[in-house]
Amino acid sequence: MTTDILSVTTTTPDRESAELIAKMVVNENLAACASIDGPVTSVYRWHGQMQETQEYRVVFKTTEGRYQDLENRILSLHPYECPCVVAHPVPEAYWPYVNWVCESVSSR
Repeated sequence: MTTDILSVTTTTPDRESAELIAKMVVNENLAACASIDGPVTSVYRWHGQMQETQEYRVVFKTTEGRYQDLENRILSLHPYECPCVVAHPVPEAYWPYVNWVCESVSSR
């Protein structure tokens, strides 16, 4: 049985930004949960220059139906000019967990 759950990831420049975004979107029922880890080292090219920074990764669990609202809210809260917001489908999962995610992000 497949799910409509997504695992959505972003990175932030500091723990405070990660916690703010996580708390806001969970409070607004856009994600069932948010896991924060880090710091992680990110290496990337930005405006033609090689960058290496410490970031915090936030992983949200939501549904396909709530993704666009979640993305919009992350972008409205995010301090970066062009933040990473990447969604990965979760094709299989423990069914009680799937139900919990779906119930947690349903409009109330």
